[in-house]
Amino acid sequence: MAVFDDFMKLDIRVGEIIDVQEFPEARRPAYKVWVDFGEEIGVKKSSAQITDLYKPEDIKGRQVLGVVNFPPRQIGSFMSEVLVLGVYGDKGVVLIQADSGIAVKNGDKLG
Repeated sequence: MAVFDDFMKLDIRVGEIIDVQEFPEARRPAYKVWVDFGEEIGVKKSSAQITDLYKPEDIKGRQVLGVVNFPPRQIGSFMSEVLVLGVYGDKGVVLIQADSGIAVKNGDKLG
């Protein structure tokens, strides 16, 4: 059972997807995604298995939530630096996003 202190170790921030590329060499269908987490953290890249519900052009410019303090992980030829968060739905992974009606800055922390 996890305790609240375990949750507090995670650094979850809002970032804007600034680039998305196909990732054909991934074992499971995925995109290479670059996310801008603001001045303090900068741009981080991620391998995201979100191809069932999203096309690259549909998610560029969206704000998403990501865990920015996990160690980098090698995914094939690509180094993934952040975990973009999503929910496993019946039709695929659904991205977790900031409320689109209320402006938040890239880098704002989940709290």
